[in-house]
Amino acid sequence: MFTPQRKIILTGYRATGKTLVGQMLAQDLDLEFLDMDPMLEARAGQPIRQIVAQQGWGQFRLLERDLLAELVCCNDVVISTGGGAILHQGVWNLLRQTGLVVWLTADIDTICRRLAEDEKSTNQRPSLTDSDIYAEVAQVLAEREPLYKKGSQLTVDTGNKSAREIVHIIEKALGDDKFLRKIEASLPKDPIYC
Repeated sequence: MFTPQRKIILTGYRATGKTLVGQMLAQDLDLEFLDMDPMLEARAGQPIRQIVAQQGWGQFRLLERDLLAELVCCNDVVISTGGGAILHQGVWNLLRQTGLVVWLTADIDTICRRLAEDEKSTNQRPSLTDSDIYAEVAQVLAEREPLYKKGSQLTVDTGNKSAREIVHIIEKALGDDKFLRKIEASLPKDPIYC
């Protein structure tokens, strides 16, 4: 069942603000915050970089898909997904029917600047393409942007906004009955059983 006030799913490329915005939004709405990357690391008992180095991106994506499937039936949460979670379209479509999916965007220059400034991001996530950072961001965004667009109900450009401003935009959307009715009307009518 579509319950946007009880589940908000944040998607988007690395360094678009999913974790910080998610934490603030969860606190404001008195919901639990779930960040998929630390959850995957805890389950695997090792950092994402190590999972990928030892088992490859394919195995990491399987772990990610399994966790995503578990989150379909969670409520009273704000979920920060990994940037590649959108690739799991079968599970993603189910998840999208159960909450508000917000795509946090930023331009390539902003993403590259943020990645360069964030040591944790550089150490945590291995390269996706073995290209230089700008080429990688451009290539991966070109591949994923159609999926982000199709798989989200609200888009917020984070490039020139503070985390608080982004949270305010999302909270405003959650209070807009017309917006929420439009989203619900566009969803399949088959119920999801949890």
